[in-house]
Amino acid sequence: MRYVIMADGKGSRWNNFMGHKKHDISVSGETLLERTVRLVHKFDDAAEVIITSHDESVSIPGAVRYEPKNNVLEIDRFTAELIGDDMCFLYGDVLYSENAVKAVISHRGEKPLLFFGSEKSICAVLVGDGELFRSLYLEVRRRFLEGEIKECKGWQVYLLYAGYPLTGRRVGKNYVLLDSFTRDFNSPEDYLDFMSEN
Repeated sequence: MRYVIMADGKGSRWNNFMGHKKHDISVSGETLLERTVRLVHKFDDAAEVIITSHDESVSIPGAVRYEPKNNVLEIDRFTAELIGDDMCFLYGDVLYSENAVKAVISHRGEKPLLFFGSEKSICAVLVGDGELFRSLYLEVRRRFLEGEIKECKGWQVYLLYAGYPLTGRRVGKNYVLLDSFTRDFNSPEDYLDFMSEN
């Protein structure tokens, strides 16, 4: 299966905290990207891992770097040209537990689309039907550009797919809650909270 780790964000909320990008956060001597790549290969021997980034310094054994053709809106991190069947999008600024990666991979083939995360953050999208995912992505992007919605993120893709209003955050059908260890680091506060807990 193909795994696309999205690491081409602007990082505006992170603001180069501690002198590096979010995906370079180190936990137990491993960056977030190194950990994610290692765990994917641990649970899927046939994994093809792609890290999307324009940063030429991103080089992780077991993965190849790909420069997205379009990265204007936050939703564009899904890298439209890489969307296909039987693939998974993972986030470069997420600290995944082993159980979380194992859970994502174990759900492969169950649904056309399956979203994973907490009640506040999507951490993975398992795509069985690439055309369906692409159509949702394009519809959310269109609605945002035409001013119909105020946000244009993975949440809006999930909400549209689940049939919910495209505002706020709500989890329900086709959403798998992951363990509390798995978390994203959007801001320095997220990282400092995690470090104070561990």
